[in-house]
Amino acid sequence: MASPGKDKILRLKTVLERCGLSRSTIYRKMQEGTFPRQERISEHCAGWRESEIDRWIASPAGYRQPQGDGAGPGEASHSCAPSRPN
Repeated sequence: MASPGKDKILRLKTVLERCGLSRSTIYRKMQEGTFPRQERISEHCAGWRESEIDRWIASPAGYRQPQGDGAGPGEASHSCAPSRPN
């Protein structure tokens, strides 16, 4: 497991491969607080901390989002969705 100071950010494709869940299941579990939340990388991109994904993999049934880690301004709802012109 990576230390907090050197934690990698994993993109959706890697998280899907490592967890074996579908995209919709990951986002549903995020809403329920039973899967790690994304962190914003840039204006249009987000990813997951590798240490949090490793913690989920170690105990998927026992994982709960830490208290105070709810939806916040820096939190992303999608991973690098292309912006569409209006």
